[in-house]
Amino acid sequence: MKRAGIVRHFVLGAFVLAGTSVSAQQVETTPTPREWVDRDTGHRVVRISDEPGSSSLYFNYNSFTPQGDKLLISTPKGISAYDLKTRKLAPVIAIATPFRLLFVGRKTRSVYYQSVGTAGDRSGPKSVFAVDVDTGKSRKIADVAEGDIQTINADETLLGGVATDPAATATVLGTFAKRDARFDQADYRANWPDGRAMNYAESKEVRMNERLESAIPMTMFVIDTRTGQRRVVRRATDWLNHLQFSPTDPNVLMFCHEGPWHKVDRLWLMRVDRPDEAPLKLHTRTMNMEIAGHEWFSRDGKTIWYDLQTPRGEDFWVAGYEIASGRRTQYHLQRNEWSVHFNSSPDGKLFSGDGGDSEMVAHAPDGKYMYLFTPHGIPDVAGLKAPNADGLIHPGFFTSEKLVNMAKQDYRLEPNGIFTPDGKWLIYRGNISGATQVYAVELAKAKP
Repeated sequence: MKRAGIVRHFVLGAFVLAGTSVSAQQVETTPTPREWVDRDTGHRVVRISDEPGSSSLYFNYNSFTPQGDKLLISTPKGISAYDLKTRKLAPVIAIATPFRLLFVGRKTRSVYYQSVGTAGDRSGPKSVFAVDVDTGKSRKIADVAEGDIQTINADETLLGGVATDPAATATVLGTFAKRDARFDQADYRANWPDGRAMNYAESKEVRMNERLESAIPMTMFVIDTRTGQRRVVRRATDWLNHLQFSPTDPNVLMFCHEGPWHKVDRLWLMRVDRPDEAPLKLHTRTMNMEIAGHEWFSRDGKTIWYDLQTPRGEDFWVAGYEIASGRRTQYHLQRNEWSVHFNSSPDGKLFSGDGGDSEMVAHAPDGKYMYLFTPHGIPDVAGLKAPNADGLIHPGFFTSEKLVNMAKQDYRLEPNGIFTPDGKWLIYRGNISGATQVYAVELAKAKP
């Protein structure tokens, strides 16, 4: 029965990062001001949210209206919109029951959310709703008998999700479905054989491996938002997760094989209009302990970027794969600059990182910052190119600027930096007050 409990934990844990949930009431121990200049970096920081327990979305989910004027966040009372011009936060819809903010549409001014049951259990039946950002009018898009919605395509005609085999999950019992609402994470606690408690990072690795080794049958599916029709696009016993539709091509879907990154081929791309075609593996490991993950699409949909380490915990890169040409790029960065999540600006000219604490994969001694990165390519010497240069990896490096000192952040809550559509601010979530709030840091330094 103990083994079944572990499996149960990861049936739910697989979807933890897909969005944000309204959490239990959180209390601030050290409330933050509405606005200040970070004394260590010289950058202006603004608190966007009004209430403890508010949260922005995961780094690779669309959070903005198509016109780029509003940011959508979850609050303890529902969903609110932040006007990026007037800097005013206003409620869009009040939601009295547990829910999960999913994403914002790229075509219409709609924000999507998913009911999660009275106990916050994501494994049971649920419904997906779309809300007009300007009027607050809500409409049901689909009922989801099983599985979890993770993405919507570029023209908002298809929802994408993953589901585990009902026969497998129905017999799974235990207490591992617990989640810590303060961090939007599953409860990964585990012990060493001698009974000593593992730290958070070690526990997470052990539990992820147990879920992977369970080989539970899973499906990836899409639901037509116009008809509610559901169809399966892939079946596997791999741990399927992190579905992301292209921001521009409504039929291109990226997904991952979840698990310890050094054991899985994580990054995959497929077309949902051609489900019989074999998916494309986006990265092939060339050394033991090489890892790649936390992938995202560039805003124009042309490139997939991801965290690459060669090997794990030793040498750090942000790598890119250009879908049309297969061209590969790798930008190098330093240990302290490694981040839980990287991101790219709307114009692709800058990158961001949300840092990490000393327990995480880089074991960075001084890595708790929000970062801005400028990429630099390494040119051919004297302009002389190797005969096969175009088919090789194009190397480069980042120069960095620290935006926010995150020394007080508990990194069990991952900040998840997101550039605003105008490329002038970076949105992130922080718990420096003792509770989750949504913040923005201005990329330009504050004037004296």
